[in-house]
Amino acid sequence: MKRFLTLLLLPFFCAPTFSHSAETARPNILFAIADDWSFGHAGAYGCDWIKTPNFDRLAAEGLLFNRAYTPNAKCAPSRAIILTGRYSWQLEEAGNHMAIFPAKFGGYVERLEADGYETGYTGKGWGPGIANNDKGKPRKITGKNYSKRKLKPHAAAISNTDYAANFSDFLDAVPGEKPWAFWFGTLEPHRAYEKGVGARLGKKTSDIDKVPAYWPDNETVRNDMLDYAVEVEHYDDHLGKIIAALEAAGQLDNTLIVATSDHGMPFPRAKGQVYEHSNHIPLAIRWPKGITGQGRKIDDYVNFTDLAPTFLEAAGIQDPAPVMQAISGESLFDIFKSDQRGQVNPDRDHVLVGKERHDIGRPNSWGYPVRGIFKNNQLYVKNFEPDRWPAGNPETGYLNCDASPTKTEILNLRRSGENRKFWELCFGKREPEAFYDLNKDPDCVTNQIKSASFAETIDQLKSELESQLTKQGDPRMHGNGEIFDNYPYSSKATDNFYERYMAGEKLKAGWVNPDDFEEKPLD
Repeated sequence: MKRFLTLLLLPFFCAPTFSHSAETARPNILFAIADDWSFGHAGAYGCDWIKTPNFDRLAAEGLLFNRAYTPNAKCAPSRAIILTGRYSWQLEEAGNHMAIFPAKFGGYVERLEADGYETGYTGKGWGPGIANNDKGKPRKITGKNYSKRKLKPHAAAISNTDYAANFSDFLDAVPGEKPWAFWFGTLEPHRAYEKGVGARLGKKTSDIDKVPAYWPDNETVRNDMLDYAVEVEHYDDHLGKIIAALEAAGQLDNTLIVATSDHGMPFPRAKGQVYEHSNHIPLAIRWPKGITGQGRKIDDYVNFTDLAPTFLEAAGIQDPAPVMQAISGESLFDIFKSDQRGQVNPDRDHVLVGKERHDIGRPNSWGYPVRGIFKNNQLYVKNFEPDRWPAGNPETGYLNCDASPTKTEILNLRRSGENRKFWELCFGKREPEAFYDLNKDPDCVTNQIKSASFAETIDQLKSELESQLTKQGDPRMHGNGEIFDNYPYSSKATDNFYERYMAGEKLKAGWVNPDDFEEKPLD
């Protein structure tokens, strides 16, 4: 099967070529990624309860993307997609969470370094997992680590890493006029949060314009959202300090800056799932020397496979080999060089999404395989194993959903018999297929898969999804999807978690509360 797939992929994965504008010097590249920040939660998108003046500046002086998506809404596979320009179902072990990153899949940072760039990172790079080279040595997959500078955080759960100061150390270390690429990755707004920090810092629950329909709208949930807001603002604050450092060094205008998040917020039915609020992410890009116009808002569907080829083209690199394998995404230079707003390239009319195994806690270390397609503000989803629990088994704590006051509230509402609706939406089992009209249902709470009025659209989306996945060599399309469940975890401590826990071992997962574990399996 493996040899067959290799032969199948050869015609499709022709290495793209990259052009480079002769009048533009090789730019520096700053990639600024938050951990678990949802689309729409920025001033540039009209949000008032989260203040992001520095992200907003990038959008005003560059491009703001309204339809940017990660193909996989979990930290490690999402970041692997960014680095390689390939979909997670094309990355073997790296398509899973807490995985071993195959040495054969090089990333754009390593490719830039091979072409003369100085590279570094601070905070969170790729992970969690193991990324070694073919000799078993740790890879500089996001560059050299800069982490010595610390600060006293203004909230108990915020990291003490001084991201901006570490970036300044990197900038000072870059030799002469050498171009550089830096990965600025905050740990925020990943869980956990200081409970009540939003209110403590003066935020008001009444400022939140809307609570998603799959959570109860009450003070517990709204305060949880405010605590999340504080952590998003911490990312934005350090982004601003880094921009200031670039201005002071005279390097701002020849730095391609990409500001984004790896996936949606760490709340039930967002992070780790396949919905609008799971995969839709904020994205602003500034590069005056390489982007036409300022303040353009872009409606093209773009995704994380498009970033690596964009960075390579900006650097004038013609071929991703030998460091990287062939890239599936398309450079964003068509959008950069246009002066249009809205839909720039009519061919950018959809994105593919999906997932395999995320966190531990299911029997046999199973994942929850999904594929989907966003197009025309609609979403079609295929759940390959609907008999499994989508957020992880209840008896082991729904481990594909981080602990939070919102999660606890929803679990308690079901346990008390007061309200089961929110539990069903966030944790209950799902139908084999789903279709959502995001124009009327952006929260994806009404599955219209059986609606006669959408039957033709659903058939078209399903056909397009299957056709593209087949061309991409997705094992799910070639009868070998179980391979993802058989890949090892990066840590032996997580092996057979479900079986060991059910056998009586005193195991726990640090990202969920002990009370998240149900006393017995649920039907």
